[in-house]
Amino acid sequence: MIIDVLFFAAVRESLDCPQLQLELGDEQQTLLQIKQQLAQRGEAWQKVFNDRNLMQAVNQVMVNDDSLVINSGDTLAFFPPVTGG
Repeated sequence: MIIDVLFFAAVRESLDCPQLQLELGDEQQTLLQIKQQLAQRGEAWQKVFNDRNLMQAVNQVMVNDDSLVINSGDTLAFFPPVTGG
């Protein structure tokens, strides 16, 4: 199972990574499991994925449910909170 992962704004800068393809194996995984896997990539990654304010989208739909099952071909996006004025 392969998914695309996109990083935006300060998250992209913190990780020095705009995007990646992640191979997850054959078992379905939840969004939380994928975030935990990404956090294991190093200190900067831990900091980003332990931030409670991290915003996330699956297939361009904002999601808050970390128990959401991710499917092959899905696109995940992570970005900091957005403020406007």
